[in-house]
Amino acid sequence: MPRTLTTIGFDADDTLWHTERLFRLTQERFAELLADFTEPAHLHERLLEAERRNVGHYGFGVKGFVLSMIETAIEVTDETVPASVIAELMACGRDMLSHPIDLLPDVAAVVGGLSDTHRLILITKGDLLDQERKLAQSGLGELFSWVEIVSHKTEQVYAETFARHADGPAQAMMVGDSMKSDILPALAAGSWAVHVPNGPAWALEQAEMPKNNARFVALSQLSDLPEVINNIK
Repeated sequence: MPRTLTTIGFDADDTLWHTERLFRLTQERFAELLADFTEPAHLHERLLEAERRNVGHYGFGVKGFVLSMIETAIEVTDETVPASVIAELMACGRDMLSHPIDLLPDVAAVVGGLSDTHRLILITKGDLLDQERKLAQSGLGELFSWVEIVSHKTEQVYAETFARHADGPAQAMMVGDSMKSDILPALAAGSWAVHVPNGPAWALEQAEMPKNNARFVALSQLSDLPEVINNIK
């Protein structure tokens, strides 16, 4: 009898390695640099507004984040932000783009083990060069049969990816930390979806957990994933 589940898709950022905490640390430095102009809470709100406006133009990732910080700095200072602040924000971006990869717990063992039994596909958003760099540094690249770096994760993206590189969405599973990007559209495409959170989600990635969907599983740690997969009939 053919195996019911043949393919497992993995998100990258904050599913395989730490990312969001680096953004948060940079945002804290951003607040320090603008402390003479506005309160941190107000600055956070303005930055989030800029990110929401700009994601359609710049996409997801460090470069769009830095551009949104610069735009916010110009706005909250009434266009008087010192050039030294802009220079440091750009330096923060370069540091983020060269930051060493830090795998999350159990990732190497779980992904390595599943690569022996299933076809693995990496499906991630973000800047092409940055994501390629992180995957190369992670040491996980050879475990994936295919890598998809996309601008947005939608039902159509999952349906087409699992159809093109696997046996279709019905025999595929998506594993990730974002309810909005990794779980809901994958379920809509007809796949299984496993949510493994990694701390507070970015505001633009938050969404309600699906209800009464037999193909949805919520886990607290990635090490439980092999047991979930073994129980799928």
